[in-house]
Amino acid sequence: MSMRKRILATVMITLGFLCPSILPPAVAKETVKIAWIGPLTGALSPHGIGGRNAAELAVKLKNANPNAKYSYELVPLDDECKPNVGVQVVTRAGSDRSIIAAIPHYCSATAIATVEIFNRFKLPMVVWAAVLPEITYGQQLPEIHRVSGTLIGQNRVAAKFMTGLGYKRFVSLADTTDYGKSMDKYFTQFILENGGQVIGKFGVPPDQQDLSAELTQIKELNPDVIFFGGLTPLGARMRTQMAKFGMDQLMEGQSGIIGDAFINAVGPELAEGVVTFFDSPRVENSEAGKAFIKQYAEAGYKEPYEAYGPFSFAATNLVMDTIEKTGPDRAKVTAALANIKDYPSTVGLITFDDHGQNITPLTTKFVAQDGKWVVWEDSEYANGKRKLRRQK
Repeated sequence: MSMRKRILATVMITLGFLCPSILPPAVAKETVKIAWIGPLTGALSPHGIGGRNAAELAVKLKNANPNAKYSYELVPLDDECKPNVGVQVVTRAGSDRSIIAAIPHYCSATAIATVEIFNRFKLPMVVWAAVLPEITYGQQLPEIHRVSGTLIGQNRVAAKFMTGLGYKRFVSLADTTDYGKSMDKYFTQFILENGGQVIGKFGVPPDQQDLSAELTQIKELNPDVIFFGGLTPLGARMRTQMAKFGMDQLMEGQSGIIGDAFINAVGPELAEGVVTFFDSPRVENSEAGKAFIKQYAEAGYKEPYEAYGPFSFAATNLVMDTIEKTGPDRAKVTAALANIKDYPSTVGLITFDDHGQNITPLTTKFVAQDGKWVVWEDSEYANGKRKLRRQK
């Protein structure tokens, strides 16, 4: 080393002791990208924005943890709840080799259209909301996993519950997507198994605005219960137009309408007494759930996290914790997710079966009471202070 270089090195070391901030910074953590996919625009955007916020919160908390091996970057992608758009954004995510895993979709019709793309690009994913059984059970693809339940369980519980209350005559109105058709299928199967009657079935496109023709026929059939198999926008239109037709039937929903968006759309008066079923414990009842609610509020998000926000938070944490163990390698992450058992999360313990399906969700019964979804057992309908429509 020349005399000049020695003097310069000595000066730098001396200054470093006196002013450590001029020394080169510590080696930065490697950044790992995770794609989050859901509806950020359109009628279903409240659900998507809540889910995106929850995933973003998980990433912020992980990055604030000094023990984390990697720095994580969430890449939000808007699928608009449209299968063709979903195919485009998943293809984009799969083609980007810097994206190691994905947390996709809210809408089942979009999810079922993209499962083979994840497989083609060997991109591991964990579904945060979509409940169509075929997403996991249609094929055995190693990249496909889901923390939310399937719609089979909620319809099984719902049928036993509704017929147990004395309701016998049902009509089904479902959208014509794969999701709606599957809802109608399992609703019908379990209602009949429990001694009920399905006296009419109606299928409508999810964007149909006027339900006058269908509701006129349903009113003539005079069922006790109208089962709705679809998502919030169509469900809100159905409930609003039922009131215009003077129909006093009980509306039975399912996971597609759970959340603040439905009650906000129809108002507390029309929402009152609507029953629905959701494959999740009440998030407020667990310590992990309480922590999530507190952290979400402290983060300053203006939008509610909606029904599936806790699932999005859980899926994102699961993916990051897996990457922490395996490193940012798609194949290794896929292999590790296959062995997930009793992973603690905001939605309870997560265990994947051989199709990547979480087998632990428990179905919770809800009723709209005073502008909020209330667990049935905690409601005034359960203790007899209030009565459901047409309840004997």
